[in-house]
Amino acid sequence: MKLVIAIVQPHKLEDVKQELYAANVNLITVSEVLGHGRQVGVDEYYRGVKETGNLLRKVRLEIAVNEDFVEPTIKAIIKGARTGKIGDGKIFVVDLPRCIRIRTGEEGSKAIG
Repeated sequence: MKLVIAIVQPHKLEDVKQELYAANVNLITVSEVLGHGRQVGVDEYYRGVKETGNLLRKVRLEIAVNEDFVEPTIKAIIKGARTGKIGDGKIFVVDLPRCIRIRTGEEGSKAIG
């Protein structure tokens, strides 16, 4: 089991969701987050004065998947989120040692679905 964590631009969320659904990945958690990568914020002008913001709005997706869904999940996120410009985001894949479905008490790959 793996936990796929993706940080993407908010305006790409619907595209990413559609690509995930097309890949038969339906169980996701979405959070609004703030952060920055290499771009270290954006330059904005307020009344003619340049100001640099240091945190940008992003969306964090967390998707628990069984081993055979890891690559399809990654490919779907990339397809939905990529613009080709800086700030497209990141994907992290981490081991998920244990998963428990609260309602039934099922564990492991059965709990993921």
